[in-house]
Amino acid sequence: MPLIPEEPQIHESAQGPRATASTPRPVPGPRSAASPRPGRPVPGPARPAAPAPRPGAGQSPAQHPENRSDQRSTPQLQLIPAPVDGALDAAEEALDLLLDSGRAPGEILVLTTGDPHPWAAHELSFGEAAYWAQQDTGDDVFFADASAVERATARPVVIVAVNGGDEETAARTLPSAMARAGTLLVVCGDPQRVTELLGAGAAV
Repeated sequence: MPLIPEEPQIHESAQGPRATASTPRPVPGPRSAASPRPGRPVPGPARPAAPAPRPGAGQSPAQHPENRSDQRSTPQLQLIPAPVDGALDAAEEALDLLLDSGRAPGEILVLTTGDPHPWAAHELSFGEAAYWAQQDTGDDVFFADASAVERATARPVVIVAVNGGDEETAARTLPSAMARAGTLLVVCGDPQRVTELLGAGAAV
């Protein structure tokens, strides 16, 4: 599959919105009213929730469980170059752009190969049952560790932050993430390492 190690940008198919990334900047990311993300105050008024997609036409097969079959097209792959210690920031930048462009929070899954996202670490402190129940609710962005990718459910958009972790786990994550992405897979990391991981993942 072709990688695009160029100017950071998010492209989607004709069914979805299009957003163009600029120079990476700190992004507060999504928060639910019940469980705000710890340690990240939001400057200014809160952004209103992104509109939900129109029912019926224009939705991807991943939004229709009855349509999840071999007829589903391969999701588009977008690579956003980022160092290991900047991959999570790049993933949040991509997430912010997608939300601003109209993607509903519940359509997005974010995976990390190294340290867990602060939101995931915070929510797991209340127990795994409560944490995974939020995925089943499906009304907000869900953050998960790559080691648990097999437990993550499919969503139209999957963002992977290659922010560390052992090679075997990282190599398994990208094919699994591709299988769970309905229309778009965004990978944030070092282009050379991502290319190597894709090759290793195919061999695992």
